[in-house]
Order: sequence, then structure tokens, then C-alpha cells
Amino acid sequence: MTAPRSTTQARTTKQQWAVGLTAFAAVMLMIAGVLDVFRGIMGIAQDDVFLTTRNYVFRFDLTGWGWAHLVLGALAVIVSLGLFATATWARVAGVAIAALLIISNFLSMPYYPVWSIVMVAFSGFVIWALCVSPRTGSSEPV
Repeated sequence: MTAPRSTTQARTTKQQWAVGLTAFAAVMLMIAGVLDVFRGIMGIAQDDVFLTTRNYVFRFDLTGWGWAHLVLGALAVIVSLGLFATATWARVAGVAIAALLIISNFLSMPYYPVWSIVMVAFSGFVIWALCVSPRTGSSEPV
């Protein structure tokens, strides 16, 4: 038989999980942001990199999409730096930016379908990690 773990030991384990999930979210958001910046640069610099689909409901200019992805990617990188510093504003902004990344990648799916699905999955993992882990800097029991 094993002895039951103490409350302090259980709290420490939960805090370690919280720190790990926040770091995971920060790294994933940083990767998604950097890749979105590159995708934005591709859209601004050269439109013929992307596939154009006729008769798509959401038709937008690819240069406009490039600017949208560039701005969202830059914001994602900034927010991920805040997540590394365990700032509360960064957790809230991280969920919001990841949700905007999901929406923008869904709407630009006909132009780069496989990559859009990968970015939606990355952003979904970020939202999951930020919502599952409790706040790491709090003095309340985790």
C-alpha cells in the first residue's frame, strides 16, 4: 500500500502542471505567430503562391489576407512573450488571439487548405492549454 500524498505535495504537482501547460501554450502560440507572420509576408509579396478557388463564399483579396495574417501573427508573438512572463493579461489575450487565428485560417482555407487546418489545430491546442491550466502566479490553492 502506498501512503496518501500530502496536500502540499498535490498542490506542488498541480502547480508544475499549470506551469508546464502555460509554457506549452506560449511555445505553440509563438510557433503559430511566427508561421502566420511568414504566411502574411507570402501573401503580401507574391499572390501566386496561393491557390485561388472560384465560387467560394468568402472571397477576399489575397494581399488583404496577407496583411491580416501578418498583424495577427505579430500580435500572437507579443502575447506569447507575455505568457512566458506568466502575465494574466497574456492568458486572456492568448485565448482571444488564438480564436482570431482560428477564424482567419478557417476563412482563408480555400487558398491554402492543408496549412490552414494545421494552424487551426495549433490554435486549438493553445486555447485548450490556456483554459485548462489554473493561473500560475496566484496565491490561492491550485
